[in-house]
Amino acid sequence: MGELTLSAKFQTKKRNLFVVLSGIFLTNALLAEILGVKIFSAEKTFGFAPAQIQMFGDYILDFNLTAGVIIWPIVFITTDIINEYFGKKGVRKISFLTALFILYSFIIIYAVTRLSPADFWLEVNADKAGRNDFNINEAYSTIFRQGMGIIIGSLTAFLIGQFLDVLVFQKLRKFTGRGKIWLRATGSTLVSQLVDSYVVLLIAFYIFGDWSVEQILSVGSINYLYKGIVAILLTPLLYVAHYFIDGYLGRENAKQIADRAAEKDFF
Repeated sequence: MGELTLSAKFQTKKRNLFVVLSGIFLTNALLAEILGVKIFSAEKTFGFAPAQIQMFGDYILDFNLTAGVIIWPIVFITTDIINEYFGKKGVRKISFLTALFILYSFIIIYAVTRLSPADFWLEVNADKAGRNDFNINEAYSTIFRQGMGIIIGSLTAFLIGQFLDVLVFQKLRKFTGRGKIWLRATGSTLVSQLVDSYVVLLIAFYIFGDWSVEQILSVGSINYLYKGIVAILLTPLLYVAHYFIDGYLGRENAKQIADRAAEKDFF
């Protein structure tokens, strides 16, 4: 009876862990997609002049990034943790669910931007801005409404990146065992984001837009450089997360489910 109770408690802890990790993953992925409409200058943010780097062809590039990349590293880390303890099936499940929620969010946001604004809302915000020509409804729609190309490119790159991350992570896991977390986490992120960084731009701005190949390669390279550096810098957080998760589940139980996740779909 005691063993049964212990087993039930462990199953509850395992489910709770998956729910918490999935919530962190989904929230940050959704936020990154919504926040991504803003492009910011990394140089100016830190008080430097634009880099003006000549990249492919005659394209001059500054370190301009989408605001969404700030929290994408959290998605990378969470993906690797879910992969470690729940295997390919766990990552596939939350990735598909997240993609559906992102698509649902874009549909709802688009529908809301089509609603007719109240006159007093326009007037009050024009007064606050101190400009009669300020139209908050246009600003609202411009900020939240994204083009179809961006949505398709973003979702496609997200799913491809997730599947590559899972594949590379599990392949490296077979060689590293429970050790060398840094190798499989960083390796899987570097491979998956190499594809993700270019696919989203290729679909959104080359196929559906008017960007040149040189611009795609240049901007994609900067995005990939940023993601790679941050992935490496955040590696210690993986060890911290593993420490607390192993303590929560019990080290022997954590080792057992991680080993099973590496062998087959566990969750």
